Amino acid sequence: LDEPTNHLDLESITAFNNALKDFPGTILFTSHDHEFVQTVATRIVEIFPTGILDKRMTYDEYLEDERVQQQREEMMMAKA
Repeated sequence: LDEPTNHLDLESITAFNNALKDFPGTILFTSHDHEFVQTVATRIVEIFPTGILDKRMTYDEYLEDERVQQQREEMMMAKA
């Protein structure tokens, strides 16, 4: 899904979030909607030119984890 909450009203976003949280399968999405990502994502994959970071945690945990931040900095500083 690419930016799945764009052009949705609040009621539709809430219903969509709830449906995805209850979905038993895997969903790959990209979004700038912080609340959507925090509500739905249980695994964060960030792609860099030099590799990927793949973490099983919420988006806020990903942003706040000092080890993750260090790994992100290392990935950004590494040469491709």
